[in-house]
Amino acid sequence: MIALSLAEIASVVGGQTYDIPDPAVQVTGPVVRDSREVKPGSLFVAFVGERVDGHDYAADVVAAGAVAVLAARPVGVPAIVVDDVQAALGALARHVVERLGATLVALTGSVGKTSSKDLLAQVLRRHAPTVWTPGSLNNEIGLPLTALSATDETRFLVLEMGARGIGHIRYLTGLTPPRIGLVLNVGTAHIGEFGGREQIAEAKGELVESLPEDGAAILNADDPFVRAMATRTKARVLLFGESDDADVRAENVRLTENGQPAFTLHTPSGCSDVTLRLYGEHHVSNALAAAAVAHELGMSVDEIALALSEAGTLSRWRMEVTERPDGVTVVNDAYNANPESMRAALRALVAMGKGRRTWAVLGHMAELGDEGLAEHDAVGRLAVRLNVSKLVAVGGREASWLQLGAYNEGSWGEESVHVSDAQAAIDLLRSELRAGDVVLVKASRSVGLERVAAALLDDAAMSSEGQVAGR
Repeated sequence: MIALSLAEIASVVGGQTYDIPDPAVQVTGPVVRDSREVKPGSLFVAFVGERVDGHDYAADVVAAGAVAVLAARPVGVPAIVVDDVQAALGALARHVVERLGATLVALTGSVGKTSSKDLLAQVLRRHAPTVWTPGSLNNEIGLPLTALSATDETRFLVLEMGARGIGHIRYLTGLTPPRIGLVLNVGTAHIGEFGGREQIAEAKGELVESLPEDGAAILNADDPFVRAMATRTKARVLLFGESDDADVRAENVRLTENGQPAFTLHTPSGCSDVTLRLYGEHHVSNALAAAAVAHELGMSVDEIALALSEAGTLSRWRMEVTERPDGVTVVNDAYNANPESMRAALRALVAMGKGRRTWAVLGHMAELGDEGLAEHDAVGRLAVRLNVSKLVAVGGREASWLQLGAYNEGSWGEESVHVSDAQAAIDLLRSELRAGDVVLVKASRSVGLERVAAALLDDAAMSSEGQVAGR
């Protein structure tokens, strides 16, 4: 964070100081909410959670080097006490970004936010010092914490914004007003909470409504809900996609033999070839989104293409591809799932598994509401249509819908199986996997299917160690 005195922070957040000998002392380290992340010079933010009260760690964090605690009550160590800790954190973030000389880029969408953000961050950091949202910390707490991690050297601040309802993105843009807003798509993720795609579009479009006249709205030309947002902004509009009229577009899209996308990138300043290190054709749209923002910020097409071709995965459990010594490939995409990302992951699995046996280990997709049965059934059917060798549906009712869709679509009833939990899936795979197989693991985060991927990789590590020990 940029250096601020405790007196200035107290003034910004409207707080009272307690047990602070010298209000001129500065916060020079990170602002954190996890006591394990405290470093000398930190400001610790004490939130009260369902199981943990940050105030209980006040003495420990100060002993570890924190300058003070942002708290809701006096804690016996240097503290700035406020009525609402979350609101105070947001006010501090707003104050800091107003002092920064950085360009704020905000992005949202139903699918691909984190992957697109990671690509964009890797492209922009080749151009100038860049700070971006770690993982999926895209809510009213994670976003200000990310903004506060920027320093005087930061030139680009890339912020992922999530929404659970109307007004959420409007609130986030109030904390960190962007100059560039990127909307990726409007899908069915969280449709059970929103009520329909029209409502999702209404919420996502709050981002472009927040942009200034000298800003830029980067919109997906291939998504009619997103394209229509051009009428909701005062900013200049730049379209990306595979549509002929997109300002930044992809042509000659294809997959390598490893399932990695390749295409020719066209921008208003020229064209250049790109081959991504990521897996699955769905990453083409993510790459175009990143390219459009980079073009808007002055990067040349060759710079952008090179950066995209060298970019990898920054966030865990998102199409992480690991090949075991026995040739089994494990694709860990267990962080989250919705109908669009499920379909994309299945297609990527099939592209990677040409000539090999493929396994789709899938769990339920959360927050689909009344669409749940139809969407799970459709994903199960798609797995069979794509000739996935075996679908392993893991979990309760929704998983049974996945398996039923596959069963009804299949010819022999052997294309799918339903198991009760992650351990049952692990046991099945351990007994039936063969060298050279490709295994995709994907579900909503609450299912915990990352355990399956971890077990398969641990098995390989133990086997390898045993072979070395036995030599």
